[in-house]
Amino acid sequence: MPRRRQPTARQLRLGSELRKLREAAGLKAREAAELLGADSVQMSQIEYAIAGVSETRIRRLAAHYACADEELIAALVTMATDRTRGWWEEYRGLLPTSFLDLSELEHHATFRWDVDCLYVPGLLQTEEYAHGVFSHRVPELPQSELGLRVEHRMKRRTIIEGAQPTPYTAVMHEAALRIRVGSRAASRAQLGRVLELSEADHVTVRVIPFDLDGFIDAGSAMVFAGGAVPKLDTVVRDAPHGSAFVDSEAQLGSFRTLFRRVEGASLEPERSRDFIHRLAKEL
Repeated sequence: MPRRRQPTARQLRLGSELRKLREAAGLKAREAAELLGADSVQMSQIEYAIAGVSETRIRRLAAHYACADEELIAALVTMATDRTRGWWEEYRGLLPTSFLDLSELEHHATFRWDVDCLYVPGLLQTEEYAHGVFSHRVPELPQSELGLRVEHRMKRRTIIEGAQPTPYTAVMHEAALRIRVGSRAASRAQLGRVLELSEADHVTVRVIPFDLDGFIDAGSAMVFAGGAVPKLDTVVRDAPHGSAFVDSEAQLGSFRTLFRRVEGASLEPERSRDFIHRLAKEL
């Protein structure tokens, strides 16, 4: 298979999972390569997503690694053989690759959890709100890129508004709902949008009010995307130079616990809708 110049996050994850399986089996890259009739350089290229890998090779490696998790193996095969070119590919070379990687991750997610304490989550944002968020970036974005980022964010909403929507839960702090990104009218429209989407069967919106005692998880903002199997779950967090994709088993366990804790501290969905209605009336 031809070498890749810039692997996607999904391709990197496949290589990472194959490396984890090899290490769990106690084999060196050279030893695993011999099983495929290859050398250690070729094995490294597969594990670092510089080169692709076939279904036959994945299954052969899994057998030698004594991996009995058939669901995981099938999921890895799908990751390796899927040739989908999603709508996000039209932005390649125009937007940072982290934007495209997030879109691809969302496209394949089996569920999605968002926690946000300062902004309404991207999937729930109106176009005007998203424009306001990107407009305040430092350094200031050129108008052409600003428009592309807003357009891209609006297209991402297809995962909760399309024909086969992804189950979605958003937990927001009251601060995220009160901070005005744009005009009073824009803020009112944004709250209306959240309320509209919260009525869908596959969407759950929960609010954490200011007057909640003992809430100290204000720094817990995250995107949690469910994989085909739990081992392939992914957390996305903001980092100084872009988005950071987290996939270590220990960290995923911590983030699952964190989400449940934040979810448990929030108002029930019906009470959350009433809460947002009251905020909207104040504007």
